[in-house]
Amino acid sequence: MAGAISEEEVRHISMLARLKPSDEEVHRFSEQLSAILAYMEQLNEVDTTDVPPTAHALPVHNVFRDDRPGSSLSPDQALANAPQRDDNFFAVPKVLEQDSV
Repeated sequence: MAGAISEEEVRHISMLARLKPSDEEVHRFSEQLSAILAYMEQLNEVDTTDVPPTAHALPVHNVFRDDRPGSSLSPDQALANAPQRDDNFFAVPKVLEQDSV
């Protein structure tokens, strides 16, 4: 099957997403992603020469509101439910190294 996703590619994508799938899940995801790519290849065979390019299937208009400043939360209110905090900031684990998976 052209465009098949290998188990090695699934493992790499999982590492980038900081996921730890089991071997069974890696195998299943490889098959599912390959089936999705095969379907996309099938869609590429559809003749769209008389179909105008569109961004949306239905007519859409902007519904933006005016950008006006309003009240905001105090640091204590914003961090009230934070699992960990460092002064007025959220404390989060470091995820910059690849070995942290």
